[in-house]
Amino acid sequence: MPKAQDTPPDPESLSYEQAVEELEAIVERIESGEASLEESMKLYERGTKLLRRCRGVLDQAEQKLSELDAATLAREGE
Repeated sequence: MPKAQDTPPDPESLSYEQAVEELEAIVERIESGEASLEESMKLYERGTKLLRRCRGVLDQAEQKLSELDAATLAREGE
């Protein structure tokens, strides 16, 4: 039975930078050819969750920038 500390953190709890770093490590591991098929499949699944997290963070940042731009343009138009 795996220990709690062996379980990777939920991607949603990671910062963008942490998620990207782990995603890069996963890509390197898979591309190295050293991972078994079963491990590669687990890594791929983890990678998709991390990628979803990264996209979510970027989407939120883009939304915030759009709101800031709209607020700036509205103030300039007054």
